[in-house]
Amino acid sequence: MRMVSRRITLALMSLMMVSAFVLSACAGAAPAVEPTKAPEATMAPQATMAPEATATTEPTKAPEATATTEPTKAPEATATTAAVATETAVPATATVAATMAATKTVAATKAVAATATTAPAAPTGEWAPRQLTATLRGSGASFPNPLYQVWISVYTKNIVPGVKLSYQSVGSGQGQKDFIAYLTDFGGSDSAVSSSRVASEAPDAIHIPTVLGGVMPMYNLPGLTAPMRFSAETLVGIYMGEIKKWNDDRIAADNPGVSLPDQEITVVYRSDSSGTTSIWTDYLAKVSGTWKSSYGSGNTVKWPVGIGAPGNAGVSSTVQKTDGSIGYVEVGYALGAGFTLPYVKNAAGNYVQPLLANVSAAAAGVKISSDVQKLASSITNGSDAQAFPIAGFTYMLVRKSTYTDVTKAQALSDFIYWGLTEGQGAANRLGYAPLPEAMRKAAMTALMSVRVNGQAVLEAPVK
Repeated sequence: MRMVSRRITLALMSLMMVSAFVLSACAGAAPAVEPTKAPEATMAPQATMAPEATATTEPTKAPEATATTEPTKAPEATATTAAVATETAVPATATVAATMAATKTVAATKAVAATATTAPAAPTGEWAPRQLTATLRGSGASFPNPLYQVWISVYTKNIVPGVKLSYQSVGSGQGQKDFIAYLTDFGGSDSAVSSSRVASEAPDAIHIPTVLGGVMPMYNLPGLTAPMRFSAETLVGIYMGEIKKWNDDRIAADNPGVSLPDQEITVVYRSDSSGTTSIWTDYLAKVSGTWKSSYGSGNTVKWPVGIGAPGNAGVSSTVQKTDGSIGYVEVGYALGAGFTLPYVKNAAGNYVQPLLANVSAAAAGVKISSDVQKLASSITNGSDAQAFPIAGFTYMLVRKSTYTDVTKAQALSDFIYWGLTEGQGAANRLGYAPLPEAMRKAAMTALMSVRVNGQAVLEAPVK
């Protein structure tokens, strides 16, 4: 009996030792829930975040370059036909119109800016922008404004953070005035400063082409699903006030099989001095001798009919709100507002849409001057079979020899060179056509002619 008791005691002691060993081992092991805990490497979400491309809101800011009160004026909607104007009383202040249309184009601008990433470091021996510190101001054409805001956002946030850039969209005419008066460092214009004005007021002005764009008729006809077709004769007739209704036989001839409404046409034009107007009226003057002799072409003309609205944004928003209206805008603004692209009959007799390839075709065969101060060219009503007939270059105005601040001149030249190279990729995504290679290289050559005290401010490859 004593032997059995001893064996039981030994067994119990062994069991207690094993239990103690197991408990000790468990206490030293990592808790079972740890592997399911998210590791502390939380940087992955940041890697997928879009860079802070918030410059799409900048167009609604008042940039510091308020050198003149004219850009901030609210041009009133003017009317040369009282009946039409009173029927379509539309607020056309610069603030309201620009804000409304900006909300339509902001999505496209944000999308492009958000996809931009920090540019990779340039390989040894290749050009890269200098890390300078400068503040640069520009004003001018609304035509390239969406693109310029993306360029500014990406460049100042990701490429050269030390440079502060602002561009105020006030129209080509005001941009030319500000530039000539030395109120800005660079100007934006879709039309060339006249040779007489260059000679008397801006003898060292250089027009640097940056991109191509189409100017299209934008119309508001609810119920029509297919894109409309316009001949040159029809557009001239509408803007001269000779074609007054949408079911006019001449419009019907352009659009066989389409049920057109018996509705009055409301013509909308730019009330400000505009390079877009210059392109539009340059086209009308080329296709109609009557228009040329009666109204001519330029940043402003005396319109025979219609109501005015400031900026591409103003025309776009006015057409959006006015049934039966037609205006002319840069293609990107119509796309941003969700409008379809119409067909326009070109010089070869083909109806073409303002697609990028057709806008590019408008510049086919353009003659490029060897004089860096004569790069501005008209390309409306081009002869190429695929050319969209209402197209034009847009330019940055810079000074060849009268900049006095070397650092600012270097910073501006670097930015524009970057726009002519890396920045061209954003053009397609915003509805602009990149420059033809020959013109792009000519623009780079012209940019490198800029001097401060006789010294070049940019040396870079022309490629």
